[in-house]
Amino acid sequence: MPVLAATIVGMTDTSSTGLADPRSRKAFTTIRMLTGGYLALSVLTLMVVALLRDDTTMVNSAVWVRGTIVTVSAAFTYAFAVRAARGSRGAYRRLRVIAAVMVTAIVVIIALPGMFPVWMKLEQAACGLLLLGVVATAYGRHLRSVFATA
Repeated sequence: MPVLAATIVGMTDTSSTGLADPRSRKAFTTIRMLTGGYLALSVLTLMVVALLRDDTTMVNSAVWVRGTIVTVSAAFTYAFAVRAARGSRGAYRRLRVIAAVMVTAIVVIIALPGMFPVWMKLEQAACGLLLLGVVATAYGRHLRSVFATA
């Protein structure tokens, strides 16, 4: 019956020993710290954007849009990390996908000339480094084996 209840709420049986393994706990602690840092930096950036809204050299419409998208994605990424640490295979897949997609988007943002001010590109680089850590940990052999389908 516990397996059925876990399945109903979107959790899958990922072998509780796999999640209880010290390597799993360490990996998810790392992922939660990195995604928490990504969320905090994104929220802080959006606050700075709001404060600098009247300075058109520092904030343009692209900065507003990107700052908002990044903050929303950071909130989802953190939520997926928390749910994956509790055993949700779906959240684990979403975490991996969103982290990889955002790293790719960040590389594009940094490479685009003129669209974003330098300070935003630096902030995005910091976000990208945090997410690279998430990607490396989430795609690691140990967590992939914990969430492998039976």
